[in-house]
This record gives sequence, C-alpha cells and structure tokens, in this order.
Amino acid sequence: MDDAKAYDIETSILFDQGQHIDVAAVAAAQTPWWNRTLTAVNDSVVRLGVLDGDFHWHKHENEDEFFYVVEGQLDIELEDGRTVVLKPGQALTVPKGVMHFPKARGRTVILMVETASVVPTGN
Repeated sequence: MDDAKAYDIETSILFDQGQHIDVAAVAAAQTPWWNRTLTAVNDSVVRLGVLDGDFHWHKHENEDEFFYVVEGQLDIELEDGRTVVLKPGQALTVPKGVMHFPKARGRTVILMVETASVVPTGN
C-alpha cells in the first residue's frame, strides 16, 4: 500500500483494564490491514495488527516501538540496511528515530507496544 490513509487504523481503546481479551478471537475476525489499540498499560498501549503486504518507510521520533509476531512472518527493514525476520514467538524493539519498513509475508498477526502518544503511521 502506498497511501497511509488506506490502512484501517484506529487508536481508540477497545478493552478496559481488568477486562478479558481473547486476542486470537479478535484477530481471527479481522482482515488485513487492520490495526487497533487493545488496551492501555500505564503510559503505553498494546496494539493488535492483522497485516498482509508492505506498510511504508517511517519512524517515530520520540517513541520506541515493540513488535511481537503471533502468527505469520513480519520482515522489518531498518535504515542501516538490515532486515530482521520475525516468526511466531519472536520480537523486535525498533528504537525511537530509526526508519523502518514492516513487511508482512502473507496474513500476519502482531502485537505492538508503544506509548499512547505514538502516531501509528509514523512522523
């Protein structure tokens, strides 16, 4: 996708603290590109993404971003030329200010942890 507006991203919190979250069921009901904030944890949020294909090059100037793959494969190209391949059960924290390009290889389900102030499409 070339246009960040084409992604289905919503930052409203879906589940309150103390509320049971069936992450697998929520993910199973979605089609790519779907990205939602599941819940808040202190000053951060946990986001669920159901992805397929490329996102775009972007960075978050003031926030680190944690990616955890639940199912599928997520390749993350970094500005230093490396590509980190994440499979189920694997994770990566992209430091603030680092350009990165997430690419889902087929339907991929991920959890992300980032500050509540983050702009999901980057800045």
